[in-house]
Amino acid sequence: MRRMLDLTYAAALVASATALVAIAVLVFVQIAGRILDRALLAMGQDVLGLQVPSLAEIGGFLFVAATFLALPATLRSAGHVRVTILAKTLPDTLARGLTVIVLAAALALAGFAVWHSGLQMADSWAFNSVSFGMVRIPLWLPQGAMTLGLVIFALAIADELVTALSGGTPGFVAAEASRSIDDGGH
Repeated sequence: MRRMLDLTYAAALVASATALVAIAVLVFVQIAGRILDRALLAMGQDVLGLQVPSLAEIGGFLFVAATFLALPATLRSAGHVRVTILAKTLPDTLARGLTVIVLAAALALAGFAVWHSGLQMADSWAFNSVSFGMVRIPLWLPQGAMTLGLVIFALAIADELVTALSGGTPGFVAAEASRSIDDGGH
């Protein structure tokens, strides 16, 4: 089970990185097209007019996918902002209790976000909602990536909560402990 969960988090992170690479490639194509057109114009040639229609909108959708799909792996690696000053001053038992309370609250919030994101995606599907740009993109696609990221994030929070409740050390706590101030830790 642990291996399957870790592979799920890693796959979401790879999908996130792929979305960022796609943004970079699309922007590069747009810029290269502009440079080529200017060079052709300077040489008295006809411009090609190479451009990526709806680049800003597509880039925004890819950025949303990248952000939400990176949430689970970021949680496990202690990349999220977390105030540890209070937890470090408490005895271990109270610090563990605080971690459980915070994880339970985070799971409730993540569940709320999953529910409403899923409803929004379902509405976009049902009403065939599309984007406003030149390229009409069905809105359920970026909303689906966001919902998927939130679902995997909620799963990661539940995973950490179960680990904490069973007496183990959650991944983000272990990641924080493995860092020292000299290593750029928190």
